[in-house]
Amino acid sequence: MPHTTLSPTPTTPATAPPTELSLEERMTFTNAAMTVRLEEAAVAYEVNTAHIDTVPVDLGDVVTLPLTPTLQPPPAPYPTPVAALLQRAHHRLLTGGWCTGALVDADGAVCMLGALRAEAGGDRGLEEAAAVVLLDAIRRDFGDVVETVPAFNDAHGTGRIPVRMVDRAAGLADARGL
Repeated sequence: MPHTTLSPTPTTPATAPPTELSLEERMTFTNAAMTVRLEEAAVAYEVNTAHIDTVPVDLGDVVTLPLTPTLQPPPAPYPTPVAALLQRAHHRLLTGGWCTGALVDADGAVCMLGALRAEAGGDRGLEEAAAVVLLDAIRRDFGDVVETVPAFNDAHGTGRIPVRMVDRAAGLADARGL
């Protein structure tokens, strides 16, 4: 009897239903598609504008404001003396600069107490009352761990927070009627 061999029938693998892509996979594909589109747009822009001659712009013709901002004095000073002193000290810190380690540095910048002293005009009682309100405002935000205004001033590397605290102290003094 002749021997016949049957060739194996090709089996097709069972195809699994497509799985939904995760958010990360969809974001990756979208990012790749957007990158291709942006690159194509950049090339098209270069091709479409290659023939246009451009002249550099002189910023002197465009910028009409001073390059260094000038701060205006506060519009309406507080009516009470301690609040007004703190407001003037805040303005001095903004316009004259803030320093650490000294009442006044070589460039004329002042620390928090230096600003109070300069604006108090020699009235030590007014200066002391403003310093007490300033320390109270600091302790409201930073707790009783702050021992003195100079310690708080010198603990900062920039004047952003100390200047803001002088402004808050002015508002506190005004609220207290000082």
